[in-house]
Amino acid sequence: MTDASMDEFGPVDYLVIEFPVGQATFNGEMAAELTALTEAGVIRILDLVVIVKDDDGNIEGFEIDDFDEIDELRALETEIAEILAADDLEHLAEAMEPGTTAGVLVWENTWAAPFGAAARRAGGQLVANGRIPIQAIAASIEAEGA
Repeated sequence: MTDASMDEFGPVDYLVIEFPVGQATFNGEMAAELTALTEAGVIRILDLVVIVKDDDGNIEGFEIDDFDEIDELRALETEIAEILAADDLEHLAEAMEPGTTAGVLVWENTWAAPFGAAARRAGGQLVANGRIPIQAIAASIEAEGA
């Protein structure tokens, strides 16, 4: 990847979603939502990994193309860059409970790429970013209404 193409990237985020034993109900809805976001140009999937942490704390990571039964995500396979290394998976798995499975998603916010590129061309650089949990927003709105 060239410096010029990196300048055109939007912000990159990740999330880890843990599924407790016996509570995962994979019905294709998550895959459909990722597909819709990708097809709309809102995001670009950079990596999608499944981590399994056994009862003894040992972990195993699987790229999404290791699963034949996930047809909904096959269409996104060409977008997957597989950027997470084994060390990254070990670090992410530290937050998981033993006996659970987690999905790790890394994506580019392509909707923000043009603004980010313009800011970089103007000499700007990102000095901070973050997320406000939806629970905090709901609490703020509720407090304001009281």
